[in-house]
Amino acid sequence: MALFACLRNLSVIELTNRLATSFFLGIIFSLFPYDYPLLWTASTPSEANYQTVEAHLRFLHNSPPVIPRILHIVIAVGLLGFFIKLYKPSESNMLFDGASLVLYMCGFVVYMANIVKGLRVVSGGKYDVELVEGEVAVGVKGGTGGEEKPLGRDDSLKVLAASNTILALVLVGVLVLQTGQWYAERKQTQEIEQIRKDKTAANKGNGSTQRAASAKKKA
Repeated sequence: MALFACLRNLSVIELTNRLATSFFLGIIFSLFPYDYPLLWTASTPSEANYQTVEAHLRFLHNSPPVIPRILHIVIAVGLLGFFIKLYKPSESNMLFDGASLVLYMCGFVVYMANIVKGLRVVSGGKYDVELVEGEVAVGVKGGTGGEEKPLGRDDSLKVLAASNTILALVLVGVLVLQTGQWYAERKQTQEIEQIRKDKTAANKGNGSTQRAASAKKKA
């Protein structure tokens, strides 16, 4: 019941931002079983681990066009929601929504720069070559004499897994900021309501005192 009461107090735009962010976190959580052997275990990933991760990433990259379209629509809706909230902003909007928008854009940059490019590399199966002229696979690894080399298979998959982790932390930060804004606005509303009730009670008390004084004078 408390959850539904909180949802009723949220505007459509605020609810949209939170749902979009939670949607992305759900996607990243579904990738965690594949990222875990690459980043979060002390043992070296086996060939089977690499093949499982690659098969899954190829499946994602080769999914029907409607899937990435839905993803990009949700990204755009979340971004539009923050811009709408920042139109003629209050102090609360500037602090919380401004910081949320910065984090959201950081996540978008990570998605475009690392994840999209990494999916193309894994789908193509060519880790040690450039995708296009002047663009390396996922990142570069410094070599001797100032040379730069594209990342190999192991490093490319680890960069993708690390990018998912960074993106998850950024999105959690967005949710924390939005929850903090909701709590601050809720407390402010409660304080204003309490002040209004106190003033109403004081006015009633003054009215009763004045009526009693008038009655004594008449007596």
